[in-house]
Amino acid sequence: MIEFILNDQDISTSQPPGSTVLDFVRYHKNLKGTKIGCREGDCGACTILVGELVDNKVRYRTMTSCLMPLANAAGKHIVTIEGINPTDGSLTPVQQAMVDENGTQCGFCTVGFVMSLTGFCVSSPQRVGSPHVSKGSTSANDAAISSIDGNICRCTGYKSIERAAYSVCRQLAENGRQFAPSYFKEIPNKLNAIISANPQSAIRNPQSFVGGGTDVYVQKPEHMAESDSSPLLFDDELRGIRDTRTHVEIGASATVTDLLESLVMQSIFPDLYKHLKLVSSTPIRNMATLAGNFVNASPIGDMTVWFLALDAEVELCPAARVSSPHVSKGSSRTIKLRDLYLGYKQLAKEPDEIITTIRFRKPSGDFRFNFEKVCKRTYLDIATVNTAISLTCSPPYEGGVAAAAADGVVLSDVHVAAGGVAPIPLYLKETSAFLRGKEVNAETIEQANEIMQSEISPISDVRGTEQYKRLLLRQLFRAHFVEMFGI
Repeated sequence: MIEFILNDQDISTSQPPGSTVLDFVRYHKNLKGTKIGCREGDCGACTILVGELVDNKVRYRTMTSCLMPLANAAGKHIVTIEGINPTDGSLTPVQQAMVDENGTQCGFCTVGFVMSLTGFCVSSPQRVGSPHVSKGSTSANDAAISSIDGNICRCTGYKSIERAAYSVCRQLAENGRQFAPSYFKEIPNKLNAIISANPQSAIRNPQSFVGGGTDVYVQKPEHMAESDSSPLLFDDELRGIRDTRTHVEIGASATVTDLLESLVMQSIFPDLYKHLKLVSSTPIRNMATLAGNFVNASPIGDMTVWFLALDAEVELCPAARVSSPHVSKGSSRTIKLRDLYLGYKQLAKEPDEIITTIRFRKPSGDFRFNFEKVCKRTYLDIATVNTAISLTCSPPYEGGVAAAAADGVVLSDVHVAAGGVAPIPLYLKETSAFLRGKEVNAETIEQANEIMQSEISPISDVRGTEQYKRLLLRQLFRAHFVEMFGI
């Protein structure tokens, strides 16, 4: 049985754990406010709030219910539009803002926008996308707009919806505004009771797993609906981001949003939000796990390219041992992320192995990182070509202070990766080796680019010709140095 709270109702269901939350709320609970749109996580019409108990408080995040396995609802508070509607038939502040600003026409997408903006309102400032947001400020306006980046409107036009988001921000600054129903106050105790009665169980199916479901439910929806895959998204053994002084260790089920909110990651990557904003949308970032991105083995996986450029390694462990309290030290093995990929969709792991940890060396000295991505639309799209680079400059600048110019800067350690230019997400071994010990200048960049061109093997497809992808990577590689050194 799967137990959770749906709006203000306790739910216990024996429906297949692989079926989606969208189908459950619409067809089994007759809650038709949550709409069926693309069923691929793109349109946002099926957006819901998912509340998780964290330190005895409920943290709410938006998710696309069309890609969410029912198993991932266990022990959570699932909120649909019916769950935020006032019982007296009035409108919530978010709904009223949409009306006042003429933010709706046909109305099909409106529910998703309302749920996303409501999620923004019930989240703490640090959880709405930017680490330093203060409600009621210009930054809060930006965060409100960011919260609806996964919602598409086909007929209204976005300016009226943006004005509604700004109105919501103004109301957030006012005392006494109620953005969540009063029953939300009872949810922490109710979730505690459910979790206490249903402790986390061991992996039940060591041959099939699902994390956030953001890709596999697009590729194999019918198969997944009938599957009995072990859910990993909320597995406490596979979460967390830790600074071990020498390394940063990330649990395999950490999501892209977890990275965004991590103080450890923010301290290392000053452009973290700018870069990760290019990865899908807020609801998908709330669901998409690192390990899922890695084992998907897509040649254009954004987070795979990111961590290849950090020369990361992954820890693999037989799934049957993951939930065991007596896992022997010899039961897991560690390999470089770059060695995980043998060929197109071919991985150097056993069928019963899962990634448990991602690890990269904690940078020191004058460390710099950059991520670039080109796709047909800036946001909520997969890449045509993406690339990332990490480097350490040596010796330090005169007086130990970084200068704006690149004159005299020598690269002591470099790792470059690219996607969309080979059958696998590609660690550019020869390019990285060439750059080590080189001075940063136009000649070095041009020589490295020629080596890079010899390492890649793009093909012509729907996203672009081979020649176009070669040109893109050449330009994006130069963009790294423009961003990091201004040259």
